[in-house]
Amino acid sequence: MLFPAIQPDKTWHFPVSDIHTLYIEESGNPEGVAVVFLHGGPGGNCEPGHRRFFNPEDYRIILFDQRGCGKSRPHASLDENTTWDLVEDLEKIRVDLEIENWVVFGGSWGSTLALIYAQTYPERVLGLILRGIFLSRDEDIRWLYQAGAARIFPEAWQHYLEPIPKAEREDMIAAYHKRLTSENEIVRMGAAKAWSIWEGTTATLLPDKDVVDHFSDPHIALSIARIECHYFTNYSFLTPGQILDNAHKLKDIPGFIVHGRYDMICPIDQAVLLSQHWSNCKLKVIDNAGHAVTEKGISDALVICCNQMLEILS
Repeated sequence: MLFPAIQPDKTWHFPVSDIHTLYIEESGNPEGVAVVFLHGGPGGNCEPGHRRFFNPEDYRIILFDQRGCGKSRPHASLDENTTWDLVEDLEKIRVDLEIENWVVFGGSWGSTLALIYAQTYPERVLGLILRGIFLSRDEDIRWLYQAGAARIFPEAWQHYLEPIPKAEREDMIAAYHKRLTSENEIVRMGAAKAWSIWEGTTATLLPDKDVVDHFSDPHIALSIARIECHYFTNYSFLTPGQILDNAHKLKDIPGFIVHGRYDMICPIDQAVLLSQHWSNCKLKVIDNAGHAVTEKGISDALVICCNQMLEILS
């Protein structure tokens, strides 16, 4: 169901602060409906396959790596790296590309960022296509990193616990933050791999070595672990319940939500809650999937949503 692989028409690095320069790429139809892809994490990165959700004849496809991620520079940096910095980066990219408004596509953390951006700049958002909803509340963070998913993946949980002494395990986020910001590179990298592999192991309904291998890549693991832990230590720089409390700001924005029934990273109740607060969206539950965008039911549904969004906008 994915569209054939395409190459970007252009790639460049775009400075957004004195510290950060973002990697950006554009493909598809320069005269088409603009769509911006927001990767997960925070701390993940864009990949060539992410272009394939969109019909390149109809969409102007913008991908970029968020601060500290992927090919953006400096790698894994926590300085000037907050949700609100990323929201303003989106606006800087939009203005620089002379795009009046665009469709915003985001999965996992990308759904969080897409929602916050849409609530901040609703007039700039034509539509939202979201996957694996993450509301970034305290209970959502604790589910994966403190208590919850551990009961489904007890073997993998033991590996996640290993870098942390028993005396510090009552607050795994704080314990990991201490190590991920350590001056000792060995300590930092060991914690990063344990954190990231835990996430990769829990991402799919059925075990997927390719997904785990991706998360265990040292370059990817370091940015995912450091930036996620930095954000979650700071409650994603949001107030409690912020996304649901401001869902009324989405009333004029059409949207689709795709969520795996057995998502162990972002349990499905988050998607259901959002759909109850946002009347202008359609929720599609994928009964044979977990969290990963690579799971066929999820990727197929996202392609359909992208096509349906074009129909809505036409």
